[in-house]
Amino acid sequence: MIELFVKGGPVMYPLLLCSILSLTIIIERTFFWISVGMRRNKALVDEVLDLCRKGDWEGVRAKAAGTQNYVIRVLISGILHREYSMTKAMESAAAEEIRRMNRFMGILDTIITVTPLLGILGTVTGIIKSFEILGAGGIEQAQSVTGGIAEALITTASGLSIAIPTLFCFNYFNSYIERAVQIIEKYATSFEIVYEKIIMASDNKGNHQ
Repeated sequence: MIELFVKGGPVMYPLLLCSILSLTIIIERTFFWISVGMRRNKALVDEVLDLCRKGDWEGVRAKAAGTQNYVIRVLISGILHREYSMTKAMESAAAEEIRRMNRFMGILDTIITVTPLLGILGTVTGIIKSFEILGAGGIEQAQSVTGGIAEALITTASGLSIAIPTLFCFNYFNSYIERAVQIIEKYATSFEIVYEKIIMASDNKGNHQ
């Protein structure tokens, strides 16, 4: 590996940095989503919604105290601001949760784009070096010429070897984010409907009295 790295030329250094950065982020995001999965408690979310239907807001606060469930955090934000701007409060809380989920995704996206380009740059510089050696020494310098070609191929292969796994992980994490958005929208809409029913029932009770 060290021999290949040396043969790859100076472009291998930024490629190494990209590979370390990509691996670090992939590991961090993997642990993040494992943590999110462990904290996800659908039964608790349903219990909170059921308490909302009964208008038991204190019960909701007690049940959701200290929760790390992102859906409940969004719902709690709506509950706390239910008499003012419930929808906007939940939108703001949801945006913050999605921001946490999108953390470092821009860097992964950049690595996916940059590493093949760095590989191509290494290819170009390697071929240029080969032609310079060929022009200076002729065919007698065939071994040096093949060294330049090897540099070109190594950097291309390295760039693609980093970009391809990073792309798979990027799309995998994105699928989790899209799923989380759908779940938040589902429960936020359910809460809005529940709260509207409570308001309507309260209004009808007031009219009857």
